[in-house]
Amino acid sequence: EKDQIKECYFRDGIRKIDFVLVYEDEHCEKTEELSSKEKAKRRNKRNQVEQQEKWRNKFIRCLKQTGVTIEEDSSVSEEKTIHYFKLNCPWHLLTYYAEELNIRAPLQEIQIQSFNKRCCYEKFHLPNGMVLDVPKRPKLYFTCTFRKSKISNFLGNDNHDTYFSATERGRIMWEILQTTLFGKKKRAEIGIERLLCDGVFTAAFPLHDGPYRLPKPIDLHKDLEKLNKRQILYEYWARWGRWYKYQPLDHIRDYFGEKIGIYFAWLGFYTAWLLPVAFIGFIVFLAGLIGINMNPEAKDVCGSGNSYMMCPPCEGCKKWPLSKSCIMMKLAYLFDNNGTVTFAIIMSFWAVFFLEFWKRKSANIAHHWEVMDYEEEEERPRPEYNARAPTLSVNPITGVVEPHFSPKQRLRRMFTGFAILIIMLVVVVIFVLSVILYKCLIGVVMSHSHDKLIHGEVSTIMRSVSGALLNLILIMLMSNVYTAVAEWLTRWEMHRTQTEYENALTFKVFIFQFVNYYSSIFYIAFFKGKFVGYPGHYGKFLGIRNEACGSGGCLIDLALQLFIIMVGKQAINNVQELILPKLFQWWQRRQVKKAFGAEQKSKMTKPWEKEYLKLVHYEGLFEEYLEMVLQFGFITIFVAAFPLAPLFALLNNWIEIRLDASKLVCEMRRPVAERAQNIGVWYEILDALVQIAVITNAFLIAFTSEFIPRILYKYEVGAGSLKGYTNHSLSYAPTSAVSYTQKTKKNSFKSLGDCRYKGYRDWEGHHTLYYWKLLACKLAFVITFEHLVFFIGRMIDWSVPDVPESLQYKIKREHYLAKQALADNRDNSMNNKGESSNSSM
Repeated sequence: EKDQIKECYFRDGIRKIDFVLVYEDEHCEKTEELSSKEKAKRRNKRNQVEQQEKWRNKFIRCLKQTGVTIEEDSSVSEEKTIHYFKLNCPWHLLTYYAEELNIRAPLQEIQIQSFNKRCCYEKFHLPNGMVLDVPKRPKLYFTCTFRKSKISNFLGNDNHDTYFSATERGRIMWEILQTTLFGKKKRAEIGIERLLCDGVFTAAFPLHDGPYRLPKPIDLHKDLEKLNKRQILYEYWARWGRWYKYQPLDHIRDYFGEKIGIYFAWLGFYTAWLLPVAFIGFIVFLAGLIGINMNPEAKDVCGSGNSYMMCPPCEGCKKWPLSKSCIMMKLAYLFDNNGTVTFAIIMSFWAVFFLEFWKRKSANIAHHWEVMDYEEEEERPRPEYNARAPTLSVNPITGVVEPHFSPKQRLRRMFTGFAILIIMLVVVVIFVLSVILYKCLIGVVMSHSHDKLIHGEVSTIMRSVSGALLNLILIMLMSNVYTAVAEWLTRWEMHRTQTEYENALTFKVFIFQFVNYYSSIFYIAFFKGKFVGYPGHYGKFLGIRNEACGSGGCLIDLALQLFIIMVGKQAINNVQELILPKLFQWWQRRQVKKAFGAEQKSKMTKPWEKEYLKLVHYEGLFEEYLEMVLQFGFITIFVAAFPLAPLFALLNNWIEIRLDASKLVCEMRRPVAERAQNIGVWYEILDALVQIAVITNAFLIAFTSEFIPRILYKYEVGAGSLKGYTNHSLSYAPTSAVSYTQKTKKNSFKSLGDCRYKGYRDWEGHHTLYYWKLLACKLAFVITFEHLVFFIGRMIDWSVPDVPESLQYKIKREHYLAKQALADNRDNSMNNKGESSNSSM
């Protein structure tokens, strides 16, 4: 362990490495045999390198002038040299910037309370297998904002090496790097991010706390002191064997900062809330599977023989008996029964309760990690904004001259970006329509096929599955294309700060992904089968009859679409997260081996050399949040059609937590710790999804499932029974309806007045009075359902405070104790001064 600690220090073993800057210097080749164009390119590149070297030298010189100590190291080969600048922040800079950044300092140690409540297990005297005692838990203190003038009042001020944690030192060092000049101040040539964008430096990162693998041999019960923080996170969090254990949130926050800690706290809270609804959904599905043969509607259809002769499904097709759809009617019961409807209602309330209780949980976390009062300071302009802004202007807040871009011109660009977003959404809709046409054409081809294996139920399932797979491929392709387009558009719009940039990008990407992933599902849920028409008056699109629902209803198609898109997307993302980092690291090692040779590469064992070859945490948490929010939409908006959605989400999240943990601990460079109070704009997006989910579930139950029609028939026509429901829901084709047959080469027509179709119409094709009565019941259900859920949600929001009452008292008491501690320390220091003066007299 001592060797590991020494590796994180300068050569003198005293000064700690707080940050590492890296740049590569490629060795120039001879240019005698090059053409004139190649020589010109090489000359331009040399000029660029000279400018980069000029900026780099000035940046390093300014860093030294601020007081940062620097030690240089390098890895040399015939092709290139990799230079490493190891940076150390001395004590006087740490104290100065700690006050500037409002870092909190400890006053008094207090007892740590666990995030993971055990009261339910303790109350019933049950063992909690999810609890994991993680060693070296960060201590918890009463704190207040650091003040250099009152440093004697804080705990641990006598040890300068350990007073500030590694995350705090890294945050301070990043602040220094962000405010250091490398060119002319009037041109806002300032900050490490601009230098990274321009290739002056190839990397800037803090070091991990040693290796993540445990030393062998080791006894975890005896040798805990030998473990560093990274090894503890790997052993007790990132390993796959810990998939069922509580996350060590305090350790995560202590090592990676509050922003990453809050993400994992939210993901763990969301996953825990999925447990009960995943269990209920599985029970509902299992109950439907058990009662599949007891469904009275399926019994009626299966035993009907040729009693219900259905109208031809396409031009030139023949009538067919409804009894052939026996299997589909049974499968329909899996996704359309009283249990699934009840579960959809439960999930609507679950979504409302989830957000309300997350607000309380978030308040507890923010207080526990002392970011409840955290506010983002005045942000600096983005490096790309500084580089591309055409004019200079005085910042009215800071008074500093900085690059400026006209707000009117930015507004015009934002409108242009919005227009491009609309065009991309239209492209998505066109793709959805193309998939619909594909399924219609496949249906026509299968209907005219002489192969009996692809008729009936098999034909319907094959069309649905192939259409969903094709749709998934188009969704993933469009997702990658549009994400690149959205990033380019957001950069082109010239947003001044990183927060403005991220919010604009989040809006574009989420709106697109919402339409991209959910448009085909919305089509099946609310539009498919609604514009089919009736015999003799079928609706058509581009000369092809509109797609109709199968004999078992549209919920089967909806369930298949949900399963393939949701589970397929999650599987693809997990494979990418598992394989791509390893491929990237393999490629990096291969390039290093090619440049330095196998023997030289094996000698690159220093921590900064190893970390340089790892993945960069550039994308932050945007992709992780986006993936989880889209999943939240799947399990709340369309859960009425797929009760197993929460179960698949739960299984995915167990994998997702370990994948993300493994990436951060093992495969990525250590990110700079960032502070955050909550999950930010994603909460508003989740709240919008909950509102959409309540409305969607109401319409799904009323208009897509057979729940309302069955209830109305049962209590108005069937005298409490569903006997005769199938016959009642089928209409006879109008006497004027005709169909083309293929018995002769000439066009021959015959009456289809004896065939049946789904709907409530009379012999003339007009809607019956019962249809309007049913429509009124459906609309009444939608209005009652959504008003009830929203009313209960508002009552919960009004009656349950966002900050628990116990936490409010705790905050007030801590403020009081902090004042008392400062006052006592001040009094003691005054008494000591008085005693020393008396003794001197």
